[in-house]
Amino acid sequence: MVYIVFLGAPGAGKGTQAASVARKLKLVHIATGDLFRQALERGTELGLAVKSYMEKGVLVPDQITIGMVLERISAPDSGVGAVFDGFPRNLKQAEALDEALARQGKAIDKAVHIGVSEEALLKRLGGRRVCRQCQAPCHVSDSPPRVEGRCDKCGGELYQRPDDSEESIKKRLEVYSDETTPLIDYYRRAGKLLEVAGEGGVEAVGKRIVAALGGERL
Repeated sequence: MVYIVFLGAPGAGKGTQAASVARKLKLVHIATGDLFRQALERGTELGLAVKSYMEKGVLVPDQITIGMVLERISAPDSGVGAVFDGFPRNLKQAEALDEALARQGKAIDKAVHIGVSEEALLKRLGGRRVCRQCQAPCHVSDSPPRVEGRCDKCGGELYQRPDDSEESIKKRLEVYSDETTPLIDYYRRAGKLLEVAGEGGVEAVGKRIVAALGGERL
């Protein structure tokens, strides 16, 4: 059994790398964003609660997020291990996860922190565009559309989401830093933190992560 947490600021690429590592190690990829969407699609009581917070533009409370994740790790396919993406995002969630795993005789093995400079994050997030029709993303410099302002998939209009403006990005990074610095220290003190440089191409970063995890003989 292997349980790995991925940490990284918005735009650091933790979702992409977490999914890749999960495939390579044949582990379940648990992303809170996916759990929220699934709950919304099912229209469950939990999904309706999540929807109310998302419509207000505020974070889903820890209690709800923790409950969803704990329910997911109790599923049979999580028995061999899991890669957590977007969770935990603060110290309270990390402690709740550790307590839940401990009750099952399990524990987090490693926490991978993908470090990226603020300058690089601003470029990554600030250049992102999304199609109004199919929601497909692209990037003005890294993966530009064939026709400026138009989606390659459906021809819909591309736009910049309000939370991808420079002011919003800086605020998101500030919130992330405030919440996550104690979390990084928590895993460092536990001897479970792996620091990986996150700048460069997806493949290059992935190789660094695999090498770091391989060095730990996971």
